[in-house]
Amino acid sequence: MILFNNIEFLWFLLLILPLFYFLKAQENDLESVFSKEVLKRVKLKGNSLSKRLRNILLLISMALTIIALARPQIDNGEIKVKSSFINIVTAIDMSKSMFANDVYPTRFDFAKKKFLDSLNYFDKSKIALIGFSSQTFLISPLTQDFHSLKFLAKNLNLDYLNLKGTDIMVALESANNLLGDEKKKNILIFTDGSDQKEFSKEIEYCKKNNIVVYIYNIGTDKGGVIKDKGSVLKDKNGNIVIVKRTDNIKTLAINTGGAYMKYSLANDDMKLLADTIQNSYESKKEEDSTIKDRKELFYYPLSLAILLFFIALFSIPKFNKQKDKK
Repeated sequence: MILFNNIEFLWFLLLILPLFYFLKAQENDLESVFSKEVLKRVKLKGNSLSKRLRNILLLISMALTIIALARPQIDNGEIKVKSSFINIVTAIDMSKSMFANDVYPTRFDFAKKKFLDSLNYFDKSKIALIGFSSQTFLISPLTQDFHSLKFLAKNLNLDYLNLKGTDIMVALESANNLLGDEKKKNILIFTDGSDQKEFSKEIEYCKKNNIVVYIYNIGTDKGGVIKDKGSVLKDKNGNIVIVKRTDNIKTLAINTGGAYMKYSLANDDMKLLADTIQNSYESKKEEDSTIKDRKELFYYPLSLAILLFFIALFSIPKFNKQKDKK
């Protein structure tokens, strides 16, 4: 049985039909204004798609995007499982300094890669993913659907964001809200540090709310430059900005009972960090629980929508050029 998690989005499908008739009316108006001979002279050459077919593809693409936003799922019913999951919030720093290129290709891309690697080792965990800088962005709530989580993380980018500063407190507050009444709240932060010199306020907040912080610090002591719209970022005096990794944030991890790790090219660093988190967690007594077995399907209509959009976009033909007769 197929159901929709955000079924309210399907109402937008009602806009497709009037839009179709609007485009159809425009086409009819064109035929009524120009004669067949004129239309033949400006006829499009090549094997490109007709305007009508391109419009249809764009409308189908729009409809599929709406369906994807509604999050279709296959409902396989309810199943009983023995569960003793560890809930973990993962936060990825999305501030401007994460564009730095001292770690290939950028600190942000490296953070995404390491997060994807970590999912291979959190087999008994539910993971939530947030992005943060001076504010937070919920990318995924707590889930065991790592397939969908990987899809979201791979397509996460900073191209359309202009975020400055790293505010660790907003990430901690979001993690606290997501984990609710958990006796022990784990947050794993991928960051390049912060300009803060001390974290007493954050440490106090973590101890008050039973938050344990694990830091994976990305960057080098030498630092790197930030590429912004194809050019190197400069300060107001015209000097090239070089951002270095800061290690002050280590005190936050140590004083909350967590762990601190500098970035590494090793293949097993995420396994080590995942084992550290899971082994330090007091195992819950396994209990039978009933859960809904659902499989996400949104990436199918979304992928098809993107494909149809590009087919329509790149099939725009060229007009025939009529040579003047002398």
